[in-house]
This record gives sequence, structure tokens and C-alpha cells, in this order.
Amino acid sequence: MRSTGSGMGCPDWPKCFGGYIPPTNSSQLPADYKQKYVAGRLAKNQRFAKTLDVFGYADLARRIREDRSILIPEEFNAAKTWTEYVNRLIGAASGFFLIAVTVYSFSYWSINKTIPLLSLFNLILIGFQGWLGSIVVSTNLTSWIITVHLLLALAILAISIATYHLAKVYGKYKLNVNPLIHIVTLLALVLSIAQIAFGTEVREKIDAIASRLQEGYRGDWVNDAGAIFFQHRDVAILVLLVNVALYALVRRGFGKHSLQQQLMSFTFLMLILQIVTGILLSYLSLPPMAQAAHILLAALIFGAQFYLMLNLYQSVNRQEVSR
Repeated sequence: MRSTGSGMGCPDWPKCFGGYIPPTNSSQLPADYKQKYVAGRLAKNQRFAKTLDVFGYADLARRIREDRSILIPEEFNAAKTWTEYVNRLIGAASGFFLIAVTVYSFSYWSINKTIPLLSLFNLILIGFQGWLGSIVVSTNLTSWIITVHLLLALAILAISIATYHLAKVYGKYKLNVNPLIHIVTLLALVLSIAQIAFGTEVREKIDAIASRLQEGYRGDWVNDAGAIFFQHRDVAILVLLVNVALYALVRRGFGKHSLQQQLMSFTFLMLILQIVTGILLSYLSLPPMAQAAHILLAALIFGAQFYLMLNLYQSVNRQEVSR
């Protein structure tokens, strides 16, 4: 979405240009659509600013009220519109799947109440995520809201993984292993989250530069990003070193064909690909496909590390333990 500049492909929400199927050419656009959707965004932003005031974020509320960029209507582009529309369809599909998961999870109610409660909480989160997506549109892609939108998506992913894990391991005894592995895994996970957050800040900086240069001089974007880009690169080196240490600990503590070693091998593969896409972004003027791959790989690394953290034990049946 961000790499193709399609974030405002649909200027309204949940519909797209007033319909559930977006237009393919300008002749299908509603009359006076620019003025209509600018007015709608302005009204929604005023309501959002009032909500921020209630929670004590007066400075953020003021910045949203004073942001004049939302008064500039977006020009219609069919490719960007359909990119945004597909993004919304995927989000809606995720919501329907989580509804199904929540309904099914209540079959575990008498066994483990955490499973249905987590599923229900995740369903609420994805509903909030949908609303936040509408705020992303109404505020004309305000950077910090996009960052929150991404981090919330990772939280939804983590809860989905945790719920699956709880259902899978129910009835098995957890025999803890070397606590150092737990510490290093947690450190690797925290570093990955920090790296993703740094990455969003880099992207915000790049967005500002691209806007200032009117999407031109693409080769200068990385050089103009400043210190935040180098911090992102330095944290990437630290992430790699910590995962090397974690891999050594996992190899020592678990069998060759264990799930834990498989997860570490997968994580390492994703890390190598992540480094490759990072190099492509740095030296090839931020190619859009590399941008999309970079954030996808970051999410896969986060998911694998989180699932590894949940599986840092050797599982045996309770009956075997009692013997």
C-alpha cells in the first residue's frame, strides 16, 4: 500500500467512491466527489480530535485540526484505488475468519477459558483496527497513525498465534529448559519489534522527503533520511547477532528435527532475505517490490520468534510425568 502510494486510493470508508465495488475509470465517479469526501474527512477528523482531547492528547488533537493537507483532494487513479480495495477485502476476510475462530473457540470453554477469551479479544482488536484504518484515510495518511496501525496488526498476529498454541498443547506438561534461551528469545523478539518501529520511522521520514520533492529525485530519498536510517541499519546488525546467539542455544537445547530448530532455521532464512531487501532498498532507490517484501519478512520473523518463545519447552504427556 505505502510502496505504491495507494493509501488514499479510496477517499471514503468503508465504501470506495460511494460503492462497494470501486470504479475502473473516471466516468464512474460520483458528482462533486472531491468536495464531498474532503468534507467527510474533515468532519471525521474533528470527531477524532475530540476523542484525543478526552484522553489527554491535546497536542495531537490540535495538530490534526490544523492539518491542511486533508483539504487537498486526491486525484483518481484506478490502479491505486483497486490496490486499496484489495487491501480492504483482505482485512474483511481476516475479520470473518476471526469471527469463525471465536465461535469455534467456545468449544474449549470447559477446558481452557483463556482460548475463547483471547479469541474474543482479538475479534474486538480487529474491529478497532478497521476503525483505525478509516482514521488513516480521514487524516490523509498521518504517519504516527499508520505506525500504530502496523503495530496493532502485529498484536493481532501474536494473539492468533498464542491462541493456536494454547489449543495445540492443551493436555501436555511443560518441562522448562535452560532459562537463558527464554531470555535471549525474548530479547530477540523485543529487538525485532524495535526494528519494525524504527523501520516505520524511516518510512515516515521517506514519505516526508518524497512529498517535499513531489515524488521526484528518488535516488536522494535514502541519503536525505538522516540519522534514523543509520539507526535502523545498526539495530539490524544487533538483531542478527542476537539471533546467531539464539540459534546456538536452540541447537544445544533441542533435537535436530525439533520444531524449535525448524523455527530458528526459518527465522534465519527470513533474516537473510530481510538483509537482501534492505540492501536493495538502500542502493536501488527504494524499489516498491523490495519495500513490500521488507515489511512482509519483518512480520514473518516476528511471528516465528513469537511462536518459538511459546514453544521453549520439551512437551511430554502428563501420564508420562506421573510415572
